[in-house]
Amino acid sequence: RVAVVGAGVSGLTATKCCLDEGLEPTCFEQSQDIGGLWRYTEHIEAGRPSLYPSVISNTSKEMSAFSDFPFPEDFPVFLPNAQILDYLRHYAEHFSLWEHIKLGTTVVSIRKHPDFATTGQWNVVTEAGGKQTLHVFDAVMVCSGNFSEPSLPLHCFPGIERFRGQYLHSRQYKHPDVFQGKRVLVVGMGNSGVDIAVEASRVAAKVTISTTRGAWLLSRVFEHGYPWDMVLNTRLISLIKTNLPRPLSWWLINYKVNQWFNHENYGLQPEKSCLVREPVLSDDLPSYVLTGRITIKPGVKEFKDNSVVFHNCPEEDPVDIVVFCTGYNISFPFLEESVIKVENKHASLYKYVFPTHLQKPTLAVLGLIKPLGGIMPVVEMQARWVSRVFKGLCQLPSQSVMEKEVNEKKKNQVGWFGLAFDEVLKTEWLVYLDTLASFIGAKPSVLGLLCTDPWLALTIFFGPCSPYQYRLGGPGHWEGARQAILTQWDRVLKPKRTRVPAGSSSSFPSLPAAVGLLLLLAAVIFAF
Repeated sequence: RVAVVGAGVSGLTATKCCLDEGLEPTCFEQSQDIGGLWRYTEHIEAGRPSLYPSVISNTSKEMSAFSDFPFPEDFPVFLPNAQILDYLRHYAEHFSLWEHIKLGTTVVSIRKHPDFATTGQWNVVTEAGGKQTLHVFDAVMVCSGNFSEPSLPLHCFPGIERFRGQYLHSRQYKHPDVFQGKRVLVVGMGNSGVDIAVEASRVAAKVTISTTRGAWLLSRVFEHGYPWDMVLNTRLISLIKTNLPRPLSWWLINYKVNQWFNHENYGLQPEKSCLVREPVLSDDLPSYVLTGRITIKPGVKEFKDNSVVFHNCPEEDPVDIVVFCTGYNISFPFLEESVIKVENKHASLYKYVFPTHLQKPTLAVLGLIKPLGGIMPVVEMQARWVSRVFKGLCQLPSQSVMEKEVNEKKKNQVGWFGLAFDEVLKTEWLVYLDTLASFIGAKPSVLGLLCTDPWLALTIFFGPCSPYQYRLGGPGHWEGARQAILTQWDRVLKPKRTRVPAGSSSSFPSLPAAVGLLLLLAAVIFAF
């Protein structure tokens, strides 16, 4: 029996993967509906993520789908939050998950059972309708997310206590009308910060983004109009990135991101360009900077009564409203600190999933990771691995081996990503997926396919690393995986090519043309 905490993206796929392995999941969701982060509500609910209605996915539908459940072909390539929620509802219905979900049920506490050392069991206390219930479960999957507890480090902003204007965390933002005619300062330059700044600039008198580190910007619309992640997240490009000397990798990243526009000329160049940052996805920001609707400034030095002073800028800028886009804290209020200890927004988890010190590997955390790619395939792969560990079909290394890897990875990421805020949670998307897939025997063999299905092998290597690749063989094999891979470009073009000019030879480009394009892009990247 497995307790699943939360019915968002992670919780739904965790429930499904448990069922696939013959386990008995019970998914507890404190709200009255599934969807987690992707379920928009006008009012902010305690303990739940909050998003603004204009949120659109940063990863394309083909690279974000669960590996055995493609998005409908008529869905747009990048999805509004309402359509992602619709997809999750269909997923729950298709795999008969609803009967295993208990809505309106809060997990109050999870404690080790008295005989945990021998059984690995957990005492789980839940509350529904004002009544608490004690359950005993053989294992637990924590799928509660990390976007519920805002991080608002006001002590880092001298003078904020005397600031007479209004300030809020990005979690509180819903609609731009609050900025009508105001002078707005957005502190922080993640995806939410840029989204809010762009929306505010349409109604505000002035909008400024304050960023200490800068950021690389990518557009959802990449080379030749294709989705950015279907061009960049390929096995060939991943192979090149991970095998090039680090200085050359840094130079390559600088070169690629500056092809769209010169970041230094827009005040966006990262402070330390040698550190790989999570790119910010924005189709609008460069043009808004170009037209003066948004101004980029350095980090905040101090606040005055009605203004702000930036580092290296002597003059004061008048401000009416400040939006702090300073991220979120990681917390597990229902767990004892001895189970998962969080320090500096970092939990010591093997492969970002398993606590390293438990006597029995019967508790796992899903989704506590920031991959440079789609999150749904990642949490699904985590759930596939975890459910097989729970069943005894996969074994974890010894505690010392796991702890050594966790510490080494943290040190490496200080040099590669730069350890600030939640940078330590970031990882190379394709490498991570392949690692977990190899644990369960689901990693595709390009060389093996080259002998039996050469066209599929070439598509897998040179084309997008879509999640369906991890259903070609091994546990959870899906008969539709090959067809899903070979038709992925069709599903990308279907919602876009709504007008076909007279004389057009075909509604869709052939697969060879798509693969040829990727070969050409890879060759260009390699040449530089």
